[in-house]
Amino acid sequence: IREGRRLMFPDRSKRVKDARSEAQKEIEDYRKSKEEEFQKFEKEHTSGNKKAEQDAEKDAEDQMNAIKGAGDKSGQKVVDELLRVVTEVQPEVPDRVGQ
Repeated sequence: IREGRRLMFPDRSKRVKDARSEAQKEIEDYRKSKEEEFQKFEKEHTSGNKKAEQDAEKDAEDQMNAIKGAGDKSGQKVVDELLRVVTEVQPEVPDRVGQ
C-alpha cells in the first residue's frame, strides 16, 4: 500500500519538506523582526532610566554633602553640649515627690 501511494503521489514528501522548511523560515523571520522590535523598544526606554538614575545619584550625593557639611559645621558643638549635660549633674526633686 505504501509503495502504491509513493507511486501515485511521488512529490508529496517533497511538498511536505518544502512546506516545513518554508514554515521554519517564516518563524525565523518573525522571531528576528520581533527581536529587532524589542531591541529598539528597550533602547528607547532604558536611556530615560539611565538619565533618571544619574539624576537620583547626583541628588543623593548633594544631600550627603549637605549632611556632612552640617555635621562639620556644628558637630563639635553638639558633642561638647552632650558631654557638658552628661558630666554636669544637677539633681532635682521631681514635682510629684514633694506633694
